[in-house]
Amino acid sequence: MTQEPQVQDSTEPARSHRPFAVFLRGMAMGAADIVPGVSGGTIAFITGIYFRLLEAIGAIPQAVFTHLVRGRVKAFWDACDGTFLSSLLLGIVVSIATLASAISFILTEYPILIWSFFFGLIVASVWHVGRQVRYYLPVLILPFLAGTIFAWWVTTLPVSQIAPSPMVFFGAGAVAICAMILPGISGSFILVVLGMYVPVLDAIRALDFGTLLIFVAGCLLGLLSVARLITWAFKRFHDPVLALLTGFMVGALNKVWPWKETLSWRTNSAGEQVPLNESSISPLGYAEMTGHDPQLVVALICASAGLVLVLLVDWAGGKRAA
Repeated sequence: MTQEPQVQDSTEPARSHRPFAVFLRGMAMGAADIVPGVSGGTIAFITGIYFRLLEAIGAIPQAVFTHLVRGRVKAFWDACDGTFLSSLLLGIVVSIATLASAISFILTEYPILIWSFFFGLIVASVWHVGRQVRYYLPVLILPFLAGTIFAWWVTTLPVSQIAPSPMVFFGAGAVAICAMILPGISGSFILVVLGMYVPVLDAIRALDFGTLLIFVAGCLLGLLSVARLITWAFKRFHDPVLALLTGFMVGALNKVWPWKETLSWRTNSAGEQVPLNESSISPLGYAEMTGHDPQLVVALICASAGLVLVLLVDWAGGKRAA
């Protein structure tokens, strides 16, 4: 009788990551989650902690009722991989708190360069995730196409404008975190589509802890719900789920394409006009439409840097697992 294989990262043995290394991965995830179009789940996958993260989150509800309510704090901590989760969460929080303003500035002042970097990063991530498939069968083209079409459609959704309220912050957190944990689906872009990206960033900058707690509560609900579902799906449908996630990342490339035509504008919290809805155009079309240099050479260098970074992470993870 064969034993069902455990879901774990192909690049790292389970529970082998040191807290500081996990903290740095959290920093990278937090930085990615700030950028609309880049998924923290993608960073978790390529840095070798994705499955461990899912299993740790999925273990929390049972650990609460089995250990925590009985006062067995250490058993609860061990059951939900507390050191790993706390190190990762600390890295994400520190990254968002310290980099939110800087990344917003870079996106405004150097959009082509930053989008080119993330475009290269996601292209390499498509290769990284796709190579985790165990058996390449023709039927896998179906979930791959479904993921590609769905993610592409999400990137073309018009941005809504809704009045922020406690319930809206809660709901936005629940929806965005479900997207954020999936490689290829950007939680911050979902916030943009919902019209909640700027209000959430404003709450972070203003240290509005009441609003942020409501948002985090929504995130927690969504996270606990989706993590167990994804873990279950990976254990039973490993290759189709990976094909679906690979498709998500291919479709998401539309959002991080560096050259955009602005279709509508909005006024940000500083009273400045910034793009609201955009569509992808060619570099030559961008030059003709805006009269600005498309910066092709520098864009290629930045895209190559993102691609090489993922390849280096994959190579380093392979050496550690060997």
